[in-house]
Amino acid sequence: MSPSALLPASTDFFQAVPADQTIFPDGFKTSGQQEPIYSLIKPYEKFPKQITGPTVWTAQDFENNPEKWTYTFTEDEVVEIGAAADRFIQQDLPLTGITKALFQLPRLASRMQDLRQTLVDGQGFWLFKGLPVQQWGLRKSATAYMGLGTHLGYFTSQNSRGHVLGHVKDLGEDATKTDKVRIYRTNARQYFHTDASDIVGLLCMAKSMEGGESDIVSMHHIFNVLQRDHPEVARTLCEPIWYLDRKGEVSMGQKPWIRASVFYLENDPFGTPRLYGKFDPMNVTSLARYNEGPDAQIPPVTKAQTHAMKVLEEVCLKESLHMILNPGEIQFLSNSHVFHARTAYKDWVPGSVDENGNPRPRRHLMRLWLSVPVEEGGWKIPYPDVNLKKRGGIQVDDTPPVCPLDAE
Repeated sequence: MSPSALLPASTDFFQAVPADQTIFPDGFKTSGQQEPIYSLIKPYEKFPKQITGPTVWTAQDFENNPEKWTYTFTEDEVVEIGAAADRFIQQDLPLTGITKALFQLPRLASRMQDLRQTLVDGQGFWLFKGLPVQQWGLRKSATAYMGLGTHLGYFTSQNSRGHVLGHVKDLGEDATKTDKVRIYRTNARQYFHTDASDIVGLLCMAKSMEGGESDIVSMHHIFNVLQRDHPEVARTLCEPIWYLDRKGEVSMGQKPWIRASVFYLENDPFGTPRLYGKFDPMNVTSLARYNEGPDAQIPPVTKAQTHAMKVLEEVCLKESLHMILNPGEIQFLSNSHVFHARTAYKDWVPGSVDENGNPRPRRHLMRLWLSVPVEEGGWKIPYPDVNLKKRGGIQVDDTPPVCPLDAE
């Protein structure tokens, strides 16, 4: 590790403490939803007028050039991944204890290392193809997927129950109850947003009848457009005036919301700070129970903020790269500098069969949230958990990490 890899010691930053391995099998605890360090938030005047480099791209750069962002696993690579999954399953260990050391990939390791560099410091997205998930079934596919993820980062908890492998499917929940419902558990459209991790992965197990497609966009390109065409919106998004709903997933002593910005500059005393984003508009609009009426505890959403969210969504939609995930494909994205969205979708009617008489499965994706710590090349974000191995995610007190598949 270089001397500048970690940020200088400060009372603002959390210090790494070994986790109880009887609770956290791999020895690391997810840090969870944190407020930024307000003294490290730079004023709008410090932000660049235009960003350049590999993190800035347009849809036209990629839509007709699949070799720049997709890769189909070779037969030998599928065999290697499958064998690693089989070895882990044979050890009868919980999936929450999977690590890179327990999922070795001699043939693929260097490709995965290069991919992490592409995700963290390059274009920020990639699509793998060719995993035989229908042949492997749910458990082996999940093991292979989590094992691949360990070569990119450290999985973090995704909800108050400690789930480290999210199942993205329509559970019939009411998408309008945004203060209680996580939208990924519905079939509703998801607006452009980031997830609470450095990298997010989605493995497609089954497609919907229609819709459910993915849109992604370079956050840095979007910021350039805003600076050029909507500077007042860019300013609003850089100010720490945004209250974000924790949706009840809070630890003892935490407030039910976080005050934050949408865009930040890296806290990098050793180099040129990069623009970093962290936002989900659904966590802004769900706070009416706290920002309306005579007992309001936080300010209401202003007209300027409503306008900024509208413009941000419109610009992202106009500039986005569209993709469709098929069974056996994995999408990996950087949350530091890529926004992503999902179109609404419709599942097959229960009991539907294909032309061969086989049941048609309902849409099902498996999600990973992965942390890339500073000491391994992660961004120097202005948050107190910046130096921790498993920064970000959602953690409620000492809720242990779980994978529902372990109970099967």
